[in-house]
Amino acid sequence: MQRASRLKRELQMLSTEPPPGITCWQNDEQIDDLRAQIVGGSGTPYEGGLFSLEIKVPERYPFEPPNIRFLTPIYHPNIDNSGRICHDALKLPPKGAWRPSLNISTVLTSIQLLMAEPNPDDPLMADISSEFKYNKQVYLEKARKVTQEHAVQKTARVVEENKENTPVPKPSSLKRDLQQGPAGDPPKRTCT
Repeated sequence: MQRASRLKRELQMLSTEPPPGITCWQNDEQIDDLRAQIVGGSGTPYEGGLFSLEIKVPERYPFEPPNIRFLTPIYHPNIDNSGRICHDALKLPPKGAWRPSLNISTVLTSIQLLMAEPNPDDPLMADISSEFKYNKQVYLEKARKVTQEHAVQKTARVVEENKENTPVPKPSSLKRDLQQGPAGDPPKRTCT
């Protein structure tokens, strides 16, 4: 009962006052199965990406942390290929920092911060952590590539790719095109 009422309050707060770049909602009307999306932060290799996450809320919530994993592939030292996240706020003490006073909004915000500032000293992916520490440029390039392949919406990617190849119409030809139909015919009027 406590879990359901608390989750309803948290979801209400997330819908009316979501943290910047974060959305969260119920999946299939099940209160313990949530989905979230985090927008990749500007100035990070995840910029322009939209990352989906799955949130499973345990029976003992808020006394146990939610189980959160990335559904969108991400190249990060603290997130493995299955989407599992190595973060103190997702673990119980003594190894973790979860407290019942934390909520889903604060955990999602801390994951967003972890995306911007990885913790290479507590990695889930040792090879990516080593890259982050000792060859950051390679790490940044790989993270951007994975973001472009998996997290950038296809329509945005197509628009971005076509920007360079599309000639910009001259104002006079644009005006003429608006006045005439596609084959030079007068425009069809749809309303009077």
